[in-house]
Amino acid sequence: MALSKHVNPDRLVQDAHDKKSKHHKLTGTDSNTIQHSYGARYGTQPIPKYHFSSKGIDAEAAYQIIHDELALDGSPVLNLASFVHTWMPSQADKLMQENMTKNLIDTDEYPATQHIHTRCISILADLWHAPSAKQAIGTATTGSSEAIQLGGLAMKRIWQEKRKAAGKSIHEPGPNIVMGANAQVALEKFARYFEVECRLVPISVESKYRLDPKKAMEFVDENTIGVFVILGSTYTGHYEPVKEMSDLLDEYEAKTGHSVPIHVDGASGGFVAPFATPQLEWDFKLPRVVSINTSGHKFGLAYVGVGWVVWRDKAHLPKDLIFELHYLGSVEYSFSLNFSRPAAPIIAQYFNLIHLGFEGYRNIALDDLRNARLLSRALEKSGYYTVLSDIHRKKITAGATIKDVVGIDDDVTDYEPGLPVVSFRFSDEFQEKYPEIQQKWIQTLLRARGWIVPNYELAPDLQQIEILRVVVRENMTEVLVDRLVSDLIEITEQLTAADSPLHALNALGHGHSSSSKTEHTHGKLEKGEGSASSGTYAKQC
Repeated sequence: MALSKHVNPDRLVQDAHDKKSKHHKLTGTDSNTIQHSYGARYGTQPIPKYHFSSKGIDAEAAYQIIHDELALDGSPVLNLASFVHTWMPSQADKLMQENMTKNLIDTDEYPATQHIHTRCISILADLWHAPSAKQAIGTATTGSSEAIQLGGLAMKRIWQEKRKAAGKSIHEPGPNIVMGANAQVALEKFARYFEVECRLVPISVESKYRLDPKKAMEFVDENTIGVFVILGSTYTGHYEPVKEMSDLLDEYEAKTGHSVPIHVDGASGGFVAPFATPQLEWDFKLPRVVSINTSGHKFGLAYVGVGWVVWRDKAHLPKDLIFELHYLGSVEYSFSLNFSRPAAPIIAQYFNLIHLGFEGYRNIALDDLRNARLLSRALEKSGYYTVLSDIHRKKITAGATIKDVVGIDDDVTDYEPGLPVVSFRFSDEFQEKYPEIQQKWIQTLLRARGWIVPNYELAPDLQQIEILRVVVRENMTEVLVDRLVSDLIEITEQLTAADSPLHALNALGHGHSSSSKTEHTHGKLEKGEGSASSGTYAKQC
């Protein structure tokens, strides 16, 4: 959510005294009010943009005004930048509509909703192989960002308790947490907001643009509260090697006596790996994994607003972090950053769990990966692009070789595991032949055709490399893949034609938003008003 600043209406009025009204130069209209053609039909006056109007307007007029303005947004179907799910069956829509007024925190008033919440935790604990689904503990969150804060807080508190018991300081030199430089911004937020030193492990081509466990061990010491390991990098979709990281930490504990836990950020992979590659070792099967988070509104296939965090058992969630609340006629137990929380997204998640079952989730995951492989191969065969993701590349195994020779159909286990994400860039040959063509133009020109495909830099130490990224979600069908490839190739070839108007695209600069310059000056932080980027933010996550 973007930070906003209050616009002082008194100052606006003061600045307007004894001056010409700051009207738009061309239209002559006041940029601080909104005038709509519906005003004639519903008898509405111009609506102030930044302060309360003295009178409201008809509900139908308000709906139509807002509905029409939101038409300027991009299409969710063509938004290939986001991991967030955008479609559910009509029955799920109906359930959400029926329960949109329920507050999850009101346990005594909505006991059936609480039962559903508890079932979701148990189902996920079982899916992720907790030693006992009945002993595992967890909670719904607004998304993975909140869930990561909670997982990190639990690790920090356990580290503090161990230090105190050993008679050691918890302040000097203080706690640290280790993660790859490819980490999504939510992980770094935990470190900054809760005063934990953030140790970013640089990535490399050799590490497949993700955390290198061996290099990560160079950052681990007795003050390390844990390691964040990401099951699905937002940059390229690669799974980080949880098992390898766990084994190295086992060796470290055997040598030093210092136990360093792992929190798995399964924001996307937590709902992909168990179904597509169930043989992969990454979850509570590994004793060093103490907590896992995921986003129900990503590959959990629910609407936005639901995440989950689960601890392998109660011992890994310190008791003093849990609040006992005597509230509204009952005793409640809470460990979350939010208090009130809509119940509808949790109900939507439960709908998916019982509607799809394991087989349904597996079929969707396999379809997503199949379409992602299709897109990857098409891009590489064009010669214009190099794909950085590896899900379309076969593992080098005897079984896979035999299948190729005999002609047996491929299986998902023949390929490198990962998210259905396709990250790609101009090929070296293309860049050498057309050095004047900037890759960011592709993002701009695709947006002109409705597609939303981000172009951005990789994490440190590969920030000199720009990538384009496509997230293949359930509604990214083979038909859409075919259309996207056609548009990409057509745009690329037009850029290479010296007589094409598109060849002079540098005149476009960075701009591709249809929002007005006036609108952008209100309620936005200006450049330099935030902290400098550390390179961990993969845009459009």
